[in-house]
Amino acid sequence: MKALLIWFAVTYHLLAQEMPNILWITSEDNSSHWIGCYGNKQSQTPNIDALAKEGILFENAFSNAPVCAVARTTILMGAYSPTMGTQHMRSRHPIPKKFRPNVDYLRTAGYYCTNNNKTDYNFKGNDHSYWDESSGKAHYRTRPEGKPFYAVFNSTSSHESSIFDDKPAEPKRLKPAEIDLPPYLPDLPEIRKDMARYHDRITDMDAQVGKVLDELEKAGLADSTIVIYCSDHGGILPRGKRYLENTGVKVPFIVRVPQKFKNLSPFKAGGRVAEPISFVDISATLLSLAGIEKPAQMQGRPFLGTKRVEPAADEMEFLYADRFDELYGMRRGLTDGKWKYIRNFNPDFPTAPYSFYQFGQPGWRAFQKAWQDGKLTGIHKALWEVSVTPEQFYDLTADPWEINNLATDPAHAEKLAAFREKLKATMKEVKDTGLVPEPLFAALGKPTIAAHVQGNDFNYSKIADLAFTATGMDTKNLAILKEAIVSADPAERYWGAGGLRLLREKAAAEAVSLLPLLKDKHPGIRTAAAQALFAMGKKDIAAEALIADVASDMDFPSLLNLLNTLRRLDLLDRLPKNWADGKNMKEDGQDYLQRFSKRTKD
Repeated sequence: MKALLIWFAVTYHLLAQEMPNILWITSEDNSSHWIGCYGNKQSQTPNIDALAKEGILFENAFSNAPVCAVARTTILMGAYSPTMGTQHMRSRHPIPKKFRPNVDYLRTAGYYCTNNNKTDYNFKGNDHSYWDESSGKAHYRTRPEGKPFYAVFNSTSSHESSIFDDKPAEPKRLKPAEIDLPPYLPDLPEIRKDMARYHDRITDMDAQVGKVLDELEKAGLADSTIVIYCSDHGGILPRGKRYLENTGVKVPFIVRVPQKFKNLSPFKAGGRVAEPISFVDISATLLSLAGIEKPAQMQGRPFLGTKRVEPAADEMEFLYADRFDELYGMRRGLTDGKWKYIRNFNPDFPTAPYSFYQFGQPGWRAFQKAWQDGKLTGIHKALWEVSVTPEQFYDLTADPWEINNLATDPAHAEKLAAFREKLKATMKEVKDTGLVPEPLFAALGKPTIAAHVQGNDFNYSKIADLAFTATGMDTKNLAILKEAIVSADPAERYWGAGGLRLLREKAAAEAVSLLPLLKDKHPGIRTAAAQALFAMGKKDIAAEALIADVASDMDFPSLLNLLNTLRRLDLLDRLPKNWADGKNMKEDGQDYLQRFSKRTKD
């Protein structure tokens, strides 16, 4: 009864005023620096540039995650993916029922909601079920007469795969030699050619944006429709997609508000807005444009509409990166658009690749080969190697391409410390489920991993502190790490083992303390302990334990994590040829284990 009364109250309020239509156009994998109105002098994006002149250009818009499924889930739910447990690429873990898609609220308020046609959400459920229509033919013109619409159109022409080997290879407009090469990329012919090819893809995408806008104009709906354009994250060249640098997370974001709804924006048409926003804010903003209050579980700030909230003086955007396809890792970041802090919770992992998928691009392959052949120096070489530094800190005004890491510069120590503490506080505030590795999700996440880390039995503050301590790589914390590996909480054991691993030979005297964890009931803990022993010099014991454990009965993420570890330690060739026999090599349609199996046989 209460829900019905709320519905009537919301509906009555909305019917008392005209509701704007909302048209949202997304493109894939293009960071803002590919677009003309964002300063790219070599781009050809006339339709997006024209939209910016009529609308509002947000200069500091960020995808919280640098990959599509995680980013799109953040948008749909208006909550951080690590809060929900949806941060691992193409995972289908269940989430608490309190998290509801923004279209639920819009449809309840009377909107007809269509999605054409990509979903790629990252949680258990039917992606298309949330919409009135979700398909390659979904369109606002099918709405019942008199209904306002929220319509999404997804352009896929700028996806990273658009410059794979099976796509048009010759640039049409720019010659590779003419390309303005950013300094974070090596000057290789394949990189230049990929950049020239991608400019063509960006122009193709811009034409698709123009087609959608022309269609709106011809339908006589432009004056009653708010238009939003953005990409789903950055990319697509090396150190773009999957990276927390701006090349991976800074996106174009433009909003055109028609004159009749000018009260919904405090910004002038044709203006540029410096205040930082991110994808977690989009759901709250969509609801605000429709006059709907933000529900409690949505974590974003409405930056437009009747419910707009002014940014805080120290407004920060929270960034995250975890497992991408087959490869595990965990990074977190904060940015205010002027400074960027990134913390790597696996600083002894190589910084490339974060996935094998992108090697469909000639430029990625050439970059890797140049490194393997010893032809790279400086930042270009560093991308491929283990940095063993947990922190990156950049002055984005002086260093927009994030070349010079200031984390070890004493002149910035105070500011660095403030960002570090702010990140830890943010993770505690949002209850980041990344403190529990994915191989523990199934065992601990009943009914959901989010419920577990938010429950009374999970000492969140203690474990967050432990994660920062473990990745601080300081021998003065040995006693804390030794206490952690005998904890009853598996997350504490995981971070304790990880901290000892990062200390390597400095913790060698503690190796005996890790031996019991090789028999831990959780495969993820066994793998963490063996990896630590390997790093501390007990390579034979560790390798034997890891190889033997492949035959154990374990779930998909645990086996994937184990294979990741064998690959990093160069032990894959020691696996028996039939190691995959009898194992479930696919989960939720993903074939990551099959890919690893093929790799061990190549």
